[in-house]
Amino acid sequence: MESVAIFDSPGKGRGLKANKEFWAGDVIFSEASIAAVVFDSLAERICHSCFRRPEKAQRCGQCKFAHYCDRTCQRAAWAEHKVECGAIKAYGKVPNENIRLVARILWRLDKEGSVVSDMQLTTLDELEDHINDMQEDDLKELKVDVHNFLDYWPRTSKQHLIDNISHIFGVINCNGFSVSDQRGLQAVGVGLFPNLCLVNHNCWPNCTVILNHGKIELRSLGKIEEGEELTVSYVDYLNLSEERQRLLKTQYYFDCTCEHCKNKTHDDVKMGGKEVEGVKPSDEQVKEATDYCFQMMDKMDKARLNGDYHEVVKICRDCIEKTEPILADTHIYLLRMWSTMSEVQSYLQNFEEAADYARKMVDGYTKLYQPNNAALGMAAMRAGVTHWQAGLIEVGHAMICKAYAILMITHGPTHPITKDLEAMRVQTEMELRMFKQNEYVYYSMREAALKNKPMTMLHEPKSVEEGIKNLFHRKK
Repeated sequence: MESVAIFDSPGKGRGLKANKEFWAGDVIFSEASIAAVVFDSLAERICHSCFRRPEKAQRCGQCKFAHYCDRTCQRAAWAEHKVECGAIKAYGKVPNENIRLVARILWRLDKEGSVVSDMQLTTLDELEDHINDMQEDDLKELKVDVHNFLDYWPRTSKQHLIDNISHIFGVINCNGFSVSDQRGLQAVGVGLFPNLCLVNHNCWPNCTVILNHGKIELRSLGKIEEGEELTVSYVDYLNLSEERQRLLKTQYYFDCTCEHCKNKTHDDVKMGGKEVEGVKPSDEQVKEATDYCFQMMDKMDKARLNGDYHEVVKICRDCIEKTEPILADTHIYLLRMWSTMSEVQSYLQNFEEAADYARKMVDGYTKLYQPNNAALGMAAMRAGVTHWQAGLIEVGHAMICKAYAILMITHGPTHPITKDLEAMRVQTEMELRMFKQNEYVYYSMREAALKNKPMTMLHEPKSVEEGIKNLFHRKK
């Protein structure tokens, strides 16, 4: 780990700084987890070894809980699962994901010591647990977890002091990082990565972190000077500065003092009115439209949870018709409506309308996010795909190229999403050449191809960008 160094960051405590110059897309370091577990809700659908989603997972014959792709994955996981397997059988039930993760961490530390890798910069004892900063409800929950952990922990394993166990629970509570599936599109578990815990927050960071082939990668978003602090964003920048401050205080126990929070950068346009030929709506009109949007989002979320997607479309369309003439194209509530409308209409295979809203969303994101933001890249990818599905090949190819350029920096060339994008870029480039040569022939061939192989029903709509925005795992 010669490329980084631990230092005392003013007002933040320990942090990491660059020991050399980095450029956009550079991998500053990669790190495997000390331990990781599958979420309780996905325990039967995700492989507990490689975190992939097999078509039919095979269950452990002993504990009846752990699931694997096949015998190969089961054998690979056995050294780590063996003690866990016996503990689950003896306990008579499966503890929650936090208890399972703490147990796996302690079993590994007991076996290998406090430093499990030559690349590890800090021990878990040195990490903050913020137990003294917890609210009363969180403390009660922690005490319940510790109590259940003690019942679960085998008498044959090394016994630990309650303070040490509580410390590990506190560490994963504020430092757990989401583990994604093989394509990086859905969080399927949580793990602990000690070096990543040292990277401090900034709302406008110079790094991003992504999971790639089982390891996290800290990647540079632009030029970083030697000696500069390395930062990532713990929360989504699309939130207003006051909301980001609230989230950081309640979830990570600190007050953000970054320039974007101090200056409330972009807050005005995130809740602003639409300017047409120099004329803006009144503050009262903007407030009325904002309040209406907020009410409709609640109705939209309920309809979406019930799987009533036609009702979701109706709610979104009514809201957009009433508020789009008043609210700015960077208004975060309007962006949420466009995003949902794009996802749901794409699912319902109304691709032209889905493409229109996806493009508006990308235009709004471009005005708010950093140029190399992963959520912007994923939104551009979605817009590119929906334009291609709608037969709008020129805009589709341009959006896919935009997404590819961003994700080459945020995800890198070996990430499964980037590889998918590269294949899409080649495909749309070939189709675009055909389109420019003869539009009639292009559309005739496209129509014939779709007749032979109609577009299949997509997976139920869920925001791909949300998976990117919420990589820092928080216990619900």
